Amino acid sequence: MVELDAAQLPFALLDDAGRDQLCRGLDLAYFEPGEIILEAGQAGEAVFLVHRGEVAELDTAPQEAVRIGHYTEGDLFGAISIINGTSRYRFQAERECLCYLLPKALFQQLCKHYPAFHDFFRQSLAHKAQLLTQKRADAGVTMAGFMLAKVGECMREPLVLAATATIEQAVRQLNACHADSLLVEGDRLPGMVTKTDLLNALIEQRLSATVSLGQVAQPDLVTVTPQQYLFEALVRMTRHQVARVVVVEADKVVGVVELTDVLSYFSSRSYVVSLQLEQASDLDALAAASQRMPELVRALMAQGVKLPFAMDLLAALNGRIVEKAWAFTVDKRHDDDSCLVVMGSEGRGEQILKTDQDNALILDDGAQWSNIEQDMARLTQTLIALGYPPCPGNIMVSNPEWVGSVTTWKGNIAKWASLRDGDSLMKLAILLDASAVAGRADLLECVREELFERCAHDELLLSHFARAALRFSTPLTLFGSLKKPQHGIDIKKGGIFPIVHGVRTLALERRIAATSTLARLEALAEDGRLNRRFADDLGEALALFAELRLRQQLARLEVGEEVAASNQVVVQELSSLERDLLREALHIVKDFKQRLSHRYHLEYT
Repeated sequence: MVELDAAQLPFALLDDAGRDQLCRGLDLAYFEPGEIILEAGQAGEAVFLVHRGEVAELDTAPQEAVRIGHYTEGDLFGAISIINGTSRYRFQAERECLCYLLPKALFQQLCKHYPAFHDFFRQSLAHKAQLLTQKRADAGVTMAGFMLAKVGECMREPLVLAATATIEQAVRQLNACHADSLLVEGDRLPGMVTKTDLLNALIEQRLSATVSLGQVAQPDLVTVTPQQYLFEALVRMTRHQVARVVVVEADKVVGVVELTDVLSYFSSRSYVVSLQLEQASDLDALAAASQRMPELVRALMAQGVKLPFAMDLLAALNGRIVEKAWAFTVDKRHDDDSCLVVMGSEGRGEQILKTDQDNALILDDGAQWSNIEQDMARLTQTLIALGYPPCPGNIMVSNPEWVGSVTTWKGNIAKWASLRDGDSLMKLAILLDASAVAGRADLLECVREELFERCAHDELLLSHFARAALRFSTPLTLFGSLKKPQHGIDIKKGGIFPIVHGVRTLALERRIAATSTLARLEALAEDGRLNRRFADDLGEALALFAELRLRQQLARLEVGEEVAASNQVVVQELSSLERDLLREALHIVKDFKQRLSHRYHLEYT
């Protein structure tokens, strides 16, 4: 009887009886180099599990067969040919090959009696990635409890007073309830007052204790729903620089979550870094907090935090670092007539570890700033000191080309849209990802609206714009050709960039203001531009690529190497399931590129 690794998916989805039946029914077959194991168009008669050797997956549709996949020890193939009736591709032995054969009848019987086993071969990439997460948890890398905690599980009852109540009554109520804040009834959503607000009203504003709360309440509340993850509440607190959020359901306030509530669920590291950032009163203190970011990334990864959640938190923290750097180097009066924006992966909220600077400055028309060049040069140097390397392409505020008034930026957009050359299209793409971090965000929205007006309906420009997503080949053919540890798949060129830029193109066409790739995918699915399942799979593929890349970056950091160059993923170092997920994710990228090519008629240009 054959011995199989019971912990390996999909066999882990069978019980002991099912695995015993599987092992007793397996056969062993030998294939010569070059021998066709399963031909394209052939009805599947068995599922193959590679025991020794290597198998190539070939697309025979072109005149010359194209190698699109590679299978080695522990890999499965042939199941889909049984489920669908025929094989789409040819599978051919590249070297002497031994394969376990799971006969069709036994495979179908197992699928019938074990629905999870059957679903494994039918599931989307998103579902398979969840299985990988669970497998890692079973192996000892546990999903931290706070990742599963919902806001509704730890919110406290709201303390509410009428708008006509006095400051004195509010102070007495807060002391009696041992609370730090209360809500003040309003026409729709209430306002909020904290102990600090009341102290400022009495001491700094010298208001009487008999003044009504309606005069001191803050009307703009940061809200969440009970169904949102507690982790999202922390991200919002960090992004909006508040210590509490109001829980709202169906336009009704149902609770409040304080930062102290979140701390009972969260790793202390994320709080410590956030607290250090807020308390930093000079650049040295800010640099010390900034240097702890890699430590936080390692902690989040070790705790099994899903990458999209981690990216949200890290984007918020990075945004605060840049915002405080701005505050330390630029006179506050310029906040009223300028907007500092970050672009690239930082603008999309997808920068996990610090890479190059990509930033620009938008000025209100008529703004007066006599020493702007010196201030922007100092800001660039400050960011370098905080760990953000200079941009090799000089896309930084220290370069006058990336500083200008709203009218200047509109003129630049018109020029770039007209030229449509590589450099101009790159600049449009960079600007499309811009996110405001300091100053007036409305100036950026004014510029973004001009970008949409100039580009969203220009089919020729969109065609040129989309072509960049096809620039790099999808590295499916490299699975079996990587023999040396220093070699690998360039996951940024082969996986991340085609998704990011392809989705960016669709977002431009649909005038989607969101900048993160995942938010754009969600909007495209809501808009009907992308099928929901395909959009989810693209998002899961991007998360997988980013996680694999992050592992390489963290490994480089350990030995003191450059992070920016860590784009290589060595396939042989991955588990069988990870290889399967990577292969499937790259197939999704290949499919996406074909869809882009068809939509923007790239096959004719």
